[in-house]
Amino acid sequence: MKKSLKTSKDGYGKVVGPLEQEILEVLWTRGGSSGKEIFAEIKKTRHLALTTVLTVVERLAKKGFVTKAKGESVFIFRPAFTKTEFAREVSHDVLKGIFDISASGACASFVDILAEADPLELERLSALIERKKKTLETRKG
Repeated sequence: MKKSLKTSKDGYGKVVGPLEQEILEVLWTRGGSSGKEIFAEIKKTRHLALTTVLTVVERLAKKGFVTKAKGESVFIFRPAFTKTEFAREVSHDVLKGIFDISASGACASFVDILAEADPLELERLSALIERKKKTLETRKG
């Protein structure tokens, strides 16, 4: 997946813009929708033109975040990933980019952030590391 990182933004905002995120949320909720259906949902909270929403949906399709299929008379857009898959893909790509800069710094920062956000996750991480070590040992042995 091709992405650009915006370090001053929160959450998904590091990868997609606010309107892109809203469109993805609509699609994750609805499954598949025409551009006009997406627009109808978005205009409940924003004052935008239909053409603006359609342009952004097309941009999401070009980025590979949304699929586009011809329906009976309109295109139907669907999320290319579930919300969980999207989070995993984004997390993977962001972490890989950070690890390319400094693996040790990234690991230390990750553990610090995880400890602040959810200390119980440290236990799960520790168990995950142990399972991964055993898997690697089994492959070598």
